Amino acid sequence: MASETREKRTTGWVVVETLRNYGVDTVFGIPGTHNLEFYRPLTALGVRPVTTRHEQGAGYAADGWSLQTGKPGVVITTSGPGLLNALSAAATAYCESRPMIVLSPGPARGHEFADAGTLHETKDQLGAASAIVEWGRRVESAEEAVEAVHDAFALFATGRPRPVYLEVPLDLLEEETSLPAGALAARPAPQPASPDAERIAEAARLLAGAGDPVILAGGGSRGASAGLRALAERLGAPVVTTLNAKGVLDERHPLSLGANLRLAAARNRARDADVLLVVGSKLGEAELWVEKLEARGAVIRIDVLESQLDKNQPAAVGIVAHAATALAALTDALGAGEPAGGARDARVGETLDAVAAECRELSAVNTDLADAIAAALPAEAIVATDSSQIAYWGLLNRLRVASPNSTPYMATYATLGYGLPAAIGSRIAEPARPVFAVVGDGALMFSLQEFMTVVEQRLDLTVIVVDNGGYAEIKQNEVDAGIAPIAVDLAQPDWAALAAAFGGTGHRAHSADELAEAVATAGDAGGLHVIHLPQSAFTK
Repeated sequence: MASETREKRTTGWVVVETLRNYGVDTVFGIPGTHNLEFYRPLTALGVRPVTTRHEQGAGYAADGWSLQTGKPGVVITTSGPGLLNALSAAATAYCESRPMIVLSPGPARGHEFADAGTLHETKDQLGAASAIVEWGRRVESAEEAVEAVHDAFALFATGRPRPVYLEVPLDLLEEETSLPAGALAARPAPQPASPDAERIAEAARLLAGAGDPVILAGGGSRGASAGLRALAERLGAPVVTTLNAKGVLDERHPLSLGANLRLAAARNRARDADVLLVVGSKLGEAELWVEKLEARGAVIRIDVLESQLDKNQPAAVGIVAHAATALAALTDALGAGEPAGGARDARVGETLDAVAAECRELSAVNTDLADAIAAALPAEAIVATDSSQIAYWGLLNRLRVASPNSTPYMATYATLGYGLPAAIGSRIAEPARPVFAVVGDGALMFSLQEFMTVVEQRLDLTVIVVDNGGYAEIKQNEVDAGIAPIAVDLAQPDWAALAAAFGGTGHRAHSADELAEAVATAGDAGGLHVIHLPQSAFTK
């Protein structure tokens, strides 16, 4: 007969309790021999554990959950292999500037670098994690462990929200502590700094005198939708976003150029503006698809870090502040006035027409598929994607969304295996919205074990797998490089039957009408649904 569990208040317990005090009610990971003290308090504290079938999936699910809640995703790993499995997800959060806390046990105090053959022994797991995240800490007391959690939340509130790693030595993790409740209480978030008044005034002067201003919004603008819209409407300025900021302005708004920065028509619109306002973006190659933007007009940049203000594009005026604070200050400085329109509004439509033509030129079949998928999906859907052609050469350009974080994606790290677990985390965080994963066949093979997580967690989630026969882009890269295609044409499972084997329902769709019918059926029935969509069926 199993012994009864008791409230043994260990260091693991107080770490989790501190997280709970900050509003974290869900954690992702896999229980292991060494991390049990992180799991002991979950039931008592009302924290939902989501056991994925791979630690990488735990990290991506935590990221999807974080995007919907605004709280850091928390990943619990065991020492050694569990932690290392999760580091791709931590690297993704780092590149995309998203908050995440990775918890792991480490070697007992005094046993670091022992090379003694202990279970899960790793040469330097703190060093491995620290090389990936914003900061990694190995703590030496319960007080230090709790303080590290507080420091993480202070970072997320005031700085660039990147992942952190907390390593608790195994003996300390299991050690009982008498830390008082007050030490574990959530601390008020530090107030964000006010932007420099002179820089705001200079930026407002430039914008007021602009004949053709454009706003370029990056991931740092995701919490500033209202302020971004107010300023855009005051200026009559079109807004183009990165993929990480997709939906920060409703993409059906007459000033929205969508998340089309990667396409020349929209990118050149930003480049040629006489005043370009960049909000929360490092203007990296992965979002631009060119090395540099090379803006021709005056550039105003808003970022939470001074170090970002001239990165990849020098700024005439750099404003250090959170996006919402700076945008509100700019709108106030501009004062009341009638928004510009007319010719500017017409140019938005012209640019979007050019974007559509460019999409078709890049890949007509992916554009047709994307249009069919977008038409089949509910307007309020959350659609997680992968680094698949159907995403970056189609759906993310053709699908229009009304709010940020509606399309979980990772434009810079561009990993495979992200879409399905990110959809899982999103669904857990937002049970009122329909959730889909739209991924390529090659990408889905990286995470299909998470079908079982969907079923076990009793989630309603539909996966649309676009089958182009393998790694189609890499195949084209080989051809372009003069290499006969090798190792890129992949054997395919029976996707519909595979879904059934996991306890879900499989569908095969060979037309837009069949796709729409399958999506509707999945929505009515609930549970796990997998829709196999052969790209060949849309090739004309």
